[in-house]
Amino acid sequence: MANWRVKSLDSILATAEKKSLTRSLGPFQLTMLGIGGIIGTGIFVLTAEAAQKAGPALMVSFVIAALVCGLAALCYAELASMVPVSGSAYTYSYATFGELVAWIVGWALVLEYAVAASAVAVGWSGYIVGLLAQLHNLLPFLPNIVIPPEIANGPYAGGIINLPAVFIGMAVTALLVVGTKESATVNAVLVVIKVLALLLFISLTVPVINGARFVPFAPLGTAGVIGAASSIFFAFVGFDAVSTAAEETKNPQRNVPIGLMASLLICTVIYMLVGAGAVGSYGAQPLMDAAGVGFEPGSKELTAACSAVQGNLPLVCSKEALAHVLRSIGHPVVGSLLGIAATIALPSVVLMMMFGQTRIFFVMSRDGLLPPVLSKVHPRFKTPHVVTIITGALVTVAAAFFPVGKLADVSNGGTLCAFFLVSLAIMALRVSQPNRKRSFRTPMVWVIAPLAAAGCLLLFWFLVPVAKAVFFGWGAVGLVFYFLYGRTRSNVALGLDEVHERDDDIPPQGVPPLPGIPTPGGKDA
Repeated sequence: MANWRVKSLDSILATAEKKSLTRSLGPFQLTMLGIGGIIGTGIFVLTAEAAQKAGPALMVSFVIAALVCGLAALCYAELASMVPVSGSAYTYSYATFGELVAWIVGWALVLEYAVAASAVAVGWSGYIVGLLAQLHNLLPFLPNIVIPPEIANGPYAGGIINLPAVFIGMAVTALLVVGTKESATVNAVLVVIKVLALLLFISLTVPVINGARFVPFAPLGTAGVIGAASSIFFAFVGFDAVSTAAEETKNPQRNVPIGLMASLLICTVIYMLVGAGAVGSYGAQPLMDAAGVGFEPGSKELTAACSAVQGNLPLVCSKEALAHVLRSIGHPVVGSLLGIAATIALPSVVLMMMFGQTRIFFVMSRDGLLPPVLSKVHPRFKTPHVVTIITGALVTVAAAFFPVGKLADVSNGGTLCAFFLVSLAIMALRVSQPNRKRSFRTPMVWVIAPLAAAGCLLLFWFLVPVAKAVFFGWGAVGLVFYFLYGRTRSNVALGLDEVHERDDDIPPQGVPPLPGIPTPGGKDA
């Protein structure tokens, strides 16, 4: 079929060879790269969402999500070592399954980045609202500033609009259009701040764990635990910072799996300790209706149930879960400091996700699948302002009206789709091109790849119905656009099977890729 036309892998690799990447990264550097890419929004924001679904068993949910990510990471690493170019899973799919599947993956990645940026914006809103309400505890000479819930929540959670999320979305869009650059040093500092904040949380909560708070352990059963894993999956994505560095790694056969597994293991241990500290020191039982059914996270019903609570607010009701726990167990100042850390660090995550979005759009536009105006560069700022403004508008609108958990679930739908197809691609290439040079080969590929694909399907199945509906609806819109526009205008359709992947071929994006945050194909979640 014409729609399954494949972009020549030789053509892609011919340009990649011109990059002459220096192999300088060892296992320690790769591990640090992975930790910087993984630790981010998910653990700060989604702990309450996971607790509402799984209760104390959220720690098991962390392990399930990490296992699926680890399996997918090993598949991703081999493809990254074979096709070390821009486009990530989109490019891999183009070279393996052809244009139609590549379009589906690229369209899914668009959903992943844009919606993930919205989720982070909503998460930032929760922390800034909580921080402003606790200003007096941190600085006694300042009054507390209470933002009315009607303008700090979308309609889904009983509000009208989430203005703080709108503010950060518009601010980041403006920064990307103007072209303000963040340095690698600033990003490294932000990574350190995030890690230190979590370690501080662990040091204060783990020593005061009360075993009674873990009972019942899984009040909503296995379905709740896996459902929480489908949401908390958002907290692990970013590991592919390691796999995309395969071509710059010394002895990649040994060091890439070490970096992948070590970073995932370290982050999983940190996440589990954070979960144990939150559950054991304060409690994380879900709120349920009279029939014993858990309220849907982010829903009006849960908001009403939280409003009716007398006394201390449950963890599952908090928009700033970790800071709330610290304040509730006698560390109000430290809780506010953790809130400050999240408030400082999260906007950079929004920024890099939106940057990744523009990069995906750029690659697809360059391939002729999207209109060329999307890669148009501003004459003054030298940034792709059209696609940035479009992306910023979508991110801001979604952040204004939807809760963080729903947005994270929708984003996970796009990510799981991409990882699923990567798992299939590695098996297809092992059969069709067994002699192709691979600087890293996935061990036990006929076990690892099918398990990765099955894990992605499992987590996708347990996403909330709204997330799955949005994913398939978005995919349907994408297919209509492809058949009306991209199918007849793509470079491959016109016989222009060429790839230009040199860094100077890509117009300035406003913000360069930062260490620990790969673009595209991964995010600091």
